[in-house]
Amino acid sequence: MASRCDLLVICVLSLLVALTHSKTLKRDVKALNEIKASLGWRVVYSWVGDDPCGDGDLPPWSGVTCSTQGDYRVVTELEVYAVSIVGPFPIAVTNLLDLTRLDLHNNKLTGPIPPQIGRLKRLKVLYVPCALILFDSVFLFLNLRWNKLQDVIPPEIGELKRLTHLYLSFNSFKGEIPKELAALPELRYLYLQENRLIGRIPAELGTLQNLRHLDAGNNHLVGTIRELIRFDGSFPSLRNLYLNNNYLSGGIPAQLSNLTSLEIVYLSYNKFIGNIPFAIAHIPKLTFLYLDHNQFTGRIPDAFYKHPFLKEMYIEGNMFKQGVNPIGTHKVLEVSDADFAV
Repeated sequence: MASRCDLLVICVLSLLVALTHSKTLKRDVKALNEIKASLGWRVVYSWVGDDPCGDGDLPPWSGVTCSTQGDYRVVTELEVYAVSIVGPFPIAVTNLLDLTRLDLHNNKLTGPIPPQIGRLKRLKVLYVPCALILFDSVFLFLNLRWNKLQDVIPPEIGELKRLTHLYLSFNSFKGEIPKELAALPELRYLYLQENRLIGRIPAELGTLQNLRHLDAGNNHLVGTIRELIRFDGSFPSLRNLYLNNNYLSGGIPAQLSNLTSLEIVYLSYNKFIGNIPFAIAHIPKLTFLYLDHNQFTGRIPDAFYKHPFLKEMYIEGNMFKQGVNPIGTHKVLEVSDADFAV
């Protein structure tokens, strides 16, 4: 009888033979070759041969990961970043229906995100930071930061039900934030900062049970915090709320203290008014509170200065009464991607 070790070796060899002799699905071969031909990416110098999953002695194309499904190989990951890709988002990518990870960050993609992005139902990671577009159906990440993408955010992104990370920051998106993003049940991190978004932040986002980080700073958004959290039980998991550098108005409602997971609240450079509610000081893990450059008045309750976790509270540029003091030293708050790793 063959030993377990022998059986394992046989299984591994059989798998390698299957991978060697499996053919890549024609749909994926056609899509990758269309991308290669249309964009002239700098990475294509290493894209040798016609089969992106490798053919004979030729290895898979750089940045392309394939897996075997039955008798065929399919493309499951595409990572082509920081190679100065210029031009519109390649629609052929949306034909890679088994894609689980898409990383195109740090490029120079322009134009809109095509609505066909909703076809990528298996996308888990859509990673397009620094000019990169990433969508999730099987996607977990969608990262399109630091590009030059324009037009509106397509509501079809709401069809990427497995998406956990959505990075659309540092582009030129305009229009309103689509309420369809509230249909992403697994979404944890939503980055929309540094665009040209207008209108109100959809209160429906508060129904996202897993959302930990919401950054809508540096846009042209209006509305009030009271509107944003008007639903009972809004944002149950939210830790970081960035609304800075917009045109938000009204006061800070005491109901904000119901968001008991909050750690960072960044409200700088808006048009907020009124007193700071005492209840906010009872958010258990509140660590950073940025109130500067608004139109707040009155005094800040002593409870803020006794808070066990509050490290920084910026208050300059308001109309507080004399004697109100900040907490900590005013500096730019920067949070790295590593702080939000899965």
